[in-house]
Amino acid sequence: MNQYSVWKYLLIVVIVVLGVTYALPNLYGEDPALQITSSRGFELPDELAVNIDDALLVEKISFSSREQQGNRMLYRFHNTEDQIKAADVVRAAVGDQFVVALNLAHATPDGLRAIGGKPMTLGLDLQGGVHFLMQVDMDTARGQQLDRFVDDIRAVLRDEGIRYVSVRHEGNGLLAMLRSAEDRDRTMNLLRTDQSLQGLNLTELAAGETFGISATVQEQQLLALQQTALKQNITTLRNRVNELGVAEPVIQQQGADRVVVQLPGVQDTVAAKKIIGATATLEYRAVDETNDAFTALQTGRIPPESRLYTYEGNPVLLKKRLIVSGDQLIGASASFDQQSGQPSVSVTLDGVGSKRMLDFTRDNVGNGMAVVYIEQKPNGRKIEDVISVATVREPFGKRFQTTGLGSINEASQLSLLLRAGALAAPMEIVEERTVGPSLGADNVAQGFKSVVIGFSLVLVFMALYYRVFGLVANLALFANLVLLVSLLSMLGATLTMPGIAGIVLTIGMAVDANVLIFERIREEIRNGNTPQASIRAGYEKAFSTIADANITTLIAAFVLFLFGTGPIKGFAVTLSLGIITSMFTAIMGTRAVVNLIYGGNKRVRKLTI
Repeated sequence: MNQYSVWKYLLIVVIVVLGVTYALPNLYGEDPALQITSSRGFELPDELAVNIDDALLVEKISFSSREQQGNRMLYRFHNTEDQIKAADVVRAAVGDQFVVALNLAHATPDGLRAIGGKPMTLGLDLQGGVHFLMQVDMDTARGQQLDRFVDDIRAVLRDEGIRYVSVRHEGNGLLAMLRSAEDRDRTMNLLRTDQSLQGLNLTELAAGETFGISATVQEQQLLALQQTALKQNITTLRNRVNELGVAEPVIQQQGADRVVVQLPGVQDTVAAKKIIGATATLEYRAVDETNDAFTALQTGRIPPESRLYTYEGNPVLLKKRLIVSGDQLIGASASFDQQSGQPSVSVTLDGVGSKRMLDFTRDNVGNGMAVVYIEQKPNGRKIEDVISVATVREPFGKRFQTTGLGSINEASQLSLLLRAGALAAPMEIVEERTVGPSLGADNVAQGFKSVVIGFSLVLVFMALYYRVFGLVANLALFANLVLLVSLLSMLGATLTMPGIAGIVLTIGMAVDANVLIFERIREEIRNGNTPQASIRAGYEKAFSTIADANITTLIAAFVLFLFGTGPIKGFAVTLSLGIITSMFTAIMGTRAVVNLIYGGNKRVRKLTI
């Protein structure tokens, strides 16, 4: 009686051991570190680490370790003095192509990191920094897409020699006016078969001497366009935030048309606004095949119709005449070339851009074409980087592929840059706030203090009021806190002040279940039942009440997470996880310990409760 099966004890032990293991990373401190990433998001070259090591060796700056994962390299230092000195040395060694950011890296031991152990990330209110909530102008995004359809329809009509009165954007749709019924019928057939105009609902109109076609964009197509614009804006913001050197920025979608930008450690909101609102674009330019770039670099004599750039460490001459620009680019995606199997980027241009590209490529098969990324810095300085140089294999216009890329990751990054050179739709800052580092430190201290005080008071009360059973509940409460911290760490959750409030509330709610169970056991004893029967009845009869109370709270937490903003979501997450862990520790955990103390074949005359 009152005895668990062996597998239940093993399950509880395994869960507690895993919880302790994944909660341990939070006990280790942080190391001063430097984070080096590519300013354009590409993979880091192999020789970069050698160059940085040599530069640090010359300045006699020692570092504790170096880590590299894809497009991110991290140097750990013994103290902040070496970290600050190394930052200037590394920036001078790597140049403008890489972003060097001061960082505090978690000092989790290699053994724990090998199994995925990592500490919780502190939120903006605990670490300090800048918070922006940005609203995307979806009406403008829809209008821009309708304007692209207008350009595409005009290009189709010009290519087929169909004369039209007007093609314009009207309301939430398009209107094309033709000169005859025959022209209208031909246009209808063309619009229905053209791949670039898929997603339009077409209707014939007749008004006097003109013959029109009304077109509306399908709702599903509009929603997809809005989501694409939002994702492009998020990618653009990530690229721009790199300029601030923020080690762990948070840039994520919130709802259907909002973006949250959190920049830990940044205190200058004016500088942050300038970076986030910076302008950037892309240009396609022809490679100057008649002049030698190395000769131009050595002699300083650059042809008047060309400009000298640098690509992958080598000089390259590009024509000043522009082929197409980024605002004429509709989409870009990473893929594999069907013929060679090599990574490539598939690009789609609008009507005007496709005609210009077709005219250029028809006359320049076998010649080179480059993609130039242009960004206007906050100080007014303009930076132009060549991010791709490819050879024109055949004439193309609206759709084409850029090949010659090193990896599919590089192709993905290039497609992101092509799509996100500039904001796809205007954004407005609807909320902003700044948290100072000292306030963040105070929040951490106060939050920790509140958890300790709340935890201690509950422990004292339970031990005094319920004696042995109270000590069992305290043990379960401690296990609950450990499991909650381990779950937050494993999920990569960000701990905020509302999250700490959720933890404190969870501590109180965790003992609620034990109070219900213990009071039920006392009631059974008063009714004359034996201690063993009272224990069993107390856990069984209190379960439905505990389940009802926790499920209703879990529903409320789910609603908070679904409709709340960032801080509210943090509270909902910790509350939800706390409910789950408290159900486990308060019911299964305490029952297991009570069974070990009083269960089995033991004859118990009196319960200390």
